[in-house]
Amino acid sequence: MDLALLRTFVTVHRAGSFTRAAALLGLSQPAVTSQIRTLERQLGRPLFLRQARGVTPTSIGDELAHKAAPHLDALVEITETGLDDESSLRTLHLAGPPEFTAERALPALTELTGEDGQAFALRASFGNAEETLEGLAAGHHDLAICTARPRGPLLTASTLCDEEHVLVAAPAWAEQIGSGEETEGTSAAGRAPAFEGVPVIEVHESLPFVSRYWAAVFDSRPAAPGTVVVPDLRAALACAVAGAGLAVLPRYLCATALERGDVVALHEPPVPPLRTYFLVVRTGTLAMPHIARAHEWLLRAAADWG
Repeated sequence: MDLALLRTFVTVHRAGSFTRAAALLGLSQPAVTSQIRTLERQLGRPLFLRQARGVTPTSIGDELAHKAAPHLDALVEITETGLDDESSLRTLHLAGPPEFTAERALPALTELTGEDGQAFALRASFGNAEETLEGLAAGHHDLAICTARPRGPLLTASTLCDEEHVLVAAPAWAEQIGSGEETEGTSAAGRAPAFEGVPVIEVHESLPFVSRYWAAVFDSRPAAPGTVVVPDLRAALACAVAGAGLAVLPRYLCATALERGDVVALHEPPVPPLRTYFLVVRTGTLAMPHIARAHEWLLRAAADWG
């Protein structure tokens, strides 16, 4: 069986679209379609069901992808690193959310980039869960950190850690809102009246972090719209320290600011809201030593992040 046909097949399977696969492979869409038809004729079975938007693999297509993808990934790894392991480093491509990847994952993995005989080069990129998983499935990344557990057999996820969220603001806002005893309760309607009217700092107009916190803790929706909307949570922390308003942040990100008194926790619920992170690989790629080592190292490091 022609390996080029298998490579095209796996790319289509991961991309879910002939058009997207053609772009990833640098081929025309008719060329991709022709190769898939050739492979289907050789196997005597259909591999995909054509739909209005993209394609869906048949059971035979899923089975073939599950068997072939790890071996094709291994061959690509050989061509990228060469045969002389002593003269070239393997490269680990990591993707994940910017704050968590920068503050947690990268500092842990840089310990594996030294000259110990098992070192690898490290490349990182940032993105949301959808972008990260699509890039992983398409072969652009080796490891992905995301807050969504992927579906299907081509990606394998391990629980990495839970992230606690904290409602914070500068001390001046805490004084204006009232004493800690007043903010620990909620009204009969389940709302947090003490926080109404306080400017909100967020990373998107939809208030993803504040809304999630309000729903989990107060069983309500935040009353104020986002006053300051910034690109990432590190910028949100900087704005909170500067007194721009309240923000919901991961505890690991604002722990130092809390210790210094730059911000204070406005509310300490008995059960704080949590968000789970997953460490995801393409199924079968843990057979590659550098991916397996990084995967194990991150899981080990995460045990101390709680």
